Amino acid sequence: MTGRRRDLAAMIVPLERALIAAELPILRAHGLSMWAYAVLTAVDEGPIRTQVALAQAIGADKTRIIGVLDELQQAGLIERRPDPADRRARLVSITEKGRKLRRTTQAAIQANEDRVLARLPAAERAAFLRALAVLSALPPEEITG
Repeated sequence: MTGRRRDLAAMIVPLERALIAAELPILRAHGLSMWAYAVLTAVDEGPIRTQVALAQAIGADKTRIIGVLDELQQAGLIERRPDPADRRARLVSITEKGRKLRRTTQAAIQANEDRVLARLPAAERAAFLRALAVLSALPPEEITG
């Protein structure tokens, strides 16, 4: 190794893959796909969004999430209604049933993450989570330069 440390992507990507692999059975047990969980999380954590803004927020093509939104609406987990400011746009909001399912699913996912994070001493764990929050909030242009 020529540098002082491995590249960030080389360290993060294997961790990301393992965390996603650990999430998939939890999501299946709760009847959710990864995209459905991403939608419920984005809608639960933010204000009511248009379908276009929601797709941008979760990094999905707007046409790709239509099917996911249809399934979530049919299951009573979200509601969609016309935007009063723009009748061509649809506003997406989470229902109480969707909020409960999302939070139950997140608790199960985070219980596993807590098991992984327990490998770090408490102070390092807190510092890691703070640093990850800061870095993951950076706009892409600050990372790509």
